[in-house]
Amino acid sequence: MTGQSDDAPYHAHIYYDESERPVAVAFRDRLFSARNGDPLSAILYIGELRDHKVGPHPVPQFEIHFEKRLAGLVVEVLKDTGLRALVHPLTQDDLADHTSLGEWIGEPVDLDLTELDEPGINQGVARFGKTDF
Repeated sequence: MTGQSDDAPYHAHIYYDESERPVAVAFRDRLFSARNGDPLSAILYIGELRDHKVGPHPVPQFEIHFEKRLAGLVVEVLKDTGLRALVHPLTQDDLADHTSLGEWIGEPVDLDLTELDEPGINQGVARFGKTDF
């Protein structure tokens, strides 16, 4: 994103269905096992697998937090998993983050946009690097 520094906050929501859950678990385990020298070790937060609707996400998902400098790598690695994902910045516009500023990998999920924060508020910013839902 133009104007954002390399340390700007980003999220990725990784979606899965029951048949894809083992792939999601394996990918999450890969992220946890990344060591120094592996760029994926710079991911700041790896969330829990949520097998139910959470916030605007109507299907199972987990989220990861990272800085903008890793966005290209995260997108490529996610593509390799075959899982659907939404990669987006964290700004003060939660709706734009999940729509016009987000990048979908695979078939987009029909998000419940009524669950998103109003412009000027984004609870994800406060949670960045610390916790998920």
